[in-house]
Amino acid sequence: MSNPLEALLERHPARVQAVLNILVETPYFYRDDNEETFIFLRRHRAEFTAFYQEFYGWRLIMDDKCARVFKSSWYNEKVSEPYRDVFGFRHRDDCIAFMILLEFFEHQLDENSLTVEDRENLRFRFGDLLGYTHRRFLELFPGDAGGRYSEDFVRSSILRRVLPILERYRLLTRVPPPPDLRVTEMDMIFEAMPALYHYNTGRLSQSVLAGATEVAPPAVPVAEDPPAVSEGAAQ
Repeated sequence: MSNPLEALLERHPARVQAVLNILVETPYFYRDDNEETFIFLRRHRAEFTAFYQEFYGWRLIMDDKCARVFKSSWYNEKVSEPYRDVFGFRHRDDCIAFMILLEFFEHQLDENSLTVEDRENLRFRFGDLLGYTHRRFLELFPGDAGGRYSEDFVRSSILRRVLPILERYRLLTRVPPPPDLRVTEMDMIFEAMPALYHYNTGRLSQSVLAGATEVAPPAVPVAEDPPAVSEGAAQ
């Protein structure tokens, strides 16, 4: 079996090693992380795609701002699902909140006329996300008006649990305020990272809301040749 990267590795060993390591060090490799290495990956995308497919069975997914390797199978069966370091939500409310965030993201892109090709990423206030999320929960559960899904519950028991996970996996970044400015929680600014373009809201209604179980399916990535598979970091 020949190595698809063999010729490239002979010419640019340090660059090839940098790409291979960066793609598995975190779930997403952003252009702003290291633009020179990102452009090298994009220029030689075919070789890296063939390498990951041939040796690992992974898919390389890439756009103008973000690259990731996606694995659809977990080979070490001794590592059970709760112990795998993969991005996903298991509680129904958390999964719904993530889908609502994707809706909010899409609406904000439309309102601000932004696309993945734009250099700047979308930024938004926590208060705007909270208002949108609270309204959508009430729309999705119309019999709950004034009940479980109060604005305070959505803020303290759902978003405060979901947003740190999104920050950890680099789907959101909290923008620090100027040192001389004190801001409230409602005025905190978040930056939506390019990986959010890799997801859609296609399963918001039927698959997430079906039944009243506490466990919901993980979010579904938008793949280049999209089968319905679950999200997993290649680590």
